[in-house]
Amino acid sequence: TAPDGYQAQRSYSVASAPGGDTIEITVEHVDEGEVSPFLLGEVVVGDTLELRGPIGGYFTWEAGEGGPLLLIAGGSGIAPLMAILRHRAKAGDGTPVRLLYSSRSHDGIIYREELDRMAETNAGFALTHALTREQPPGWKGERRRIDRAMIEASGVSADQNPRAFVCGPTPLVEQVASDLIALGYPEARVKTERFGPTGDAK
Repeated sequence: TAPDGYQAQRSYSVASAPGGDTIEITVEHVDEGEVSPFLLGEVVVGDTLELRGPIGGYFTWEAGEGGPLLLIAGGSGIAPLMAILRHRAKAGDGTPVRLLYSSRSHDGIIYREELDRMAETNAGFALTHALTREQPPGWKGERRRIDRAMIEASGVSADQNPRAFVCGPTPLVEQVASDLIALGYPEARVKTERFGPTGDAK
């Protein structure tokens, strides 16, 4: 709420593991946006922000629920999946997890260092990066959008009774969800969270 009473609100996914003293959100800058430039360029430590929620609640995973897990993210859609990965690591849960993560460029990979470190040190976690626009010299990851072939190659097949969590732009989420169902994933075990051009949750 601005001093003149003007209000603007957006939905952001929590990226931190449950049970901590702080809540972490991931804010991607939107050039024409109202809220993200304010949060990234004007808010300072000590400012008070108004929060509402949580809204939804079904896009969650608890340690011990089993898996394997197939996590698929596009851009800032990595945020709620980071909460799952951090929760798994914090709980010492050994559920096998595969993450397919699509970004436009190498520099645009959110949480890149943390994810790469997880892939090196966290048993049972496998990571595939896909860059859709710009790849650096020597890039060894995927050079295309996440598609059905990439999902099949993940090694997480429907006969393993997996849980799938998909988050990202609406076109990606709809296509991936359709591919998962076509590959035999039960609809009830495919959880989706999507956002539109403004970053609003849908």
